[in-house]
Amino acid sequence: MAVEMVSEGLISEEEALLRIDAKQMDFFLHPTIDPSAAKTVVAKGLPASPGVGTGTLCFTSDEAEILAKQGMEVVLVRKETTAEDVHGMKSAKGVLTQHGGMTSHAAVVARGMGAPCVSGCHEIEVDAGRETLTLLRSGKVLKKGDTITIDGATGEVMEGKVALIRSTSDANFQTVLEWADECRTMKVKANADTPNDARKARELGAEGIGLSRTEHMFFDPKRIDVVREMILANDKTERQAALEKLFVFQKEDMREIFEVMSGYPVTFRLLDPPLHEFLPSDAGDIAALAKRIGKDVTVVASKIKALEEVNPMLGLRGCRLGLAFPEITEMQARAVISAALEAKANGFDPRPEIMIPLVSVATELEVASALVHATAEAVMKAKGMEGQLKYKVGTMLELPRACLNARQLAPMIEFASFGTNDLTQSTFGFSRDDIGGFLPRYLEEKILDKDPFETIDVDGVGQLMRMAVDGVRGAEGGAKKLFGLCGEQGGDPKSLLFCQELGLDSVSCSPFRVPIARLAAAQAAIQQRKAQK
Repeated sequence: MAVEMVSEGLISEEEALLRIDAKQMDFFLHPTIDPSAAKTVVAKGLPASPGVGTGTLCFTSDEAEILAKQGMEVVLVRKETTAEDVHGMKSAKGVLTQHGGMTSHAAVVARGMGAPCVSGCHEIEVDAGRETLTLLRSGKVLKKGDTITIDGATGEVMEGKVALIRSTSDANFQTVLEWADECRTMKVKANADTPNDARKARELGAEGIGLSRTEHMFFDPKRIDVVREMILANDKTERQAALEKLFVFQKEDMREIFEVMSGYPVTFRLLDPPLHEFLPSDAGDIAALAKRIGKDVTVVASKIKALEEVNPMLGLRGCRLGLAFPEITEMQARAVISAALEAKANGFDPRPEIMIPLVSVATELEVASALVHATAEAVMKAKGMEGQLKYKVGTMLELPRACLNARQLAPMIEFASFGTNDLTQSTFGFSRDDIGGFLPRYLEEKILDKDPFETIDVDGVGQLMRMAVDGVRGAEGGAKKLFGLCGEQGGDPKSLLFCQELGLDSVSCSPFRVPIARLAAAQAAIQQRKAQK
């Protein structure tokens, strides 16, 4: 309608853009429930990743993968997902979790895949051992093989199969995005972790990668045991041997990503998550792992036990991990620069950026960035290519202290990106994985007017962001520092209005949200210009 009105001279392109609900762009990318279809809603959770998935209930990732290869459509149901579930998530038509929030593991991974996901569904009880799903509203028990449908846009869980409207892209869709690109001032990048993610991001118009979570390159079943070897190493020699294996995986993936994104910046975040996310907890899985890596099961179990943390999200992760084990940072920096040099030798234009996560004090950044620079220069020197590759080093602003003292970080960075998932968690004191237990009531009783993990909390998180921008840009040479946002709010239209006001240079979101962000960024720029007149 809006495109037709422009063609008839009734409204301008800018007016047309403002009339479109940016979130409606999802209609062109994901299937939706047919409004005329009969449906039986049996539970509701958080709308973690848009799209509709229908399939038989499946309670393990291994089985989901097996059944999918046999041509069956399944919905993976878990209490919560971990790194071990990624292969099952890829195979399933949708993911349903009892626990979690809008930025939990299931939500973030599913959005990156473009797969439907309902997380934090506290109206169900999942029993993986018995392979049952209990509907707490009615008490009815669904079993493996029963069919359900999930709607990741509404959070609804429906019994049985429901009629869908398949997604379609048309000329008007592309026209609107072309108009948007002409109007916006912020660049739109993607959060992409694999070469396939990068290809989808470019297809949907991403202008680079604002966040590549390097740990996601290890989730493949063929690779994760090598990560575990590194974590469970008895000494530095063992750990270095495992890191050399990981270097090969990382370099190859990174080179391919650079080639896909030739001419655009690619930001690789150094290893960030707590180590327990890579390790099994079930006794049987631990025994199987010990056998595969050739270690005594008692030793492996003891090591895993010793690595347990009371609060892992505030424990040994992010830059702390790299400072405790600098050989990890060295390997990853070496992989980034080596991959970029190989891509350059193949005729591409790589633009590497290395991002140091979870910094809270300037000395952390000082030590970590010095190691990254030293490694990068050593790689180029060893290959006889000194000074032939431009790269940037920056940090992820995701802790209140880092935002409050951002001016102290400015001398050591060329860019900064707000990791609003962790920044929201650490500002509110809300666990991003457990918020589903109370958020629905908070929203219903108007304690909160929105989910802060979905839309930026301007009054709290937003003020920390403002202080960080002012602090860095007020420092010597600060005007040249680039600011971005790479949390999931990067694809939220309301959040982009605030990003525009702050003067951010870019936002980054999951590949399938890039069209939404392109339109929302244009709307934010138009509204800002109108307000300034």
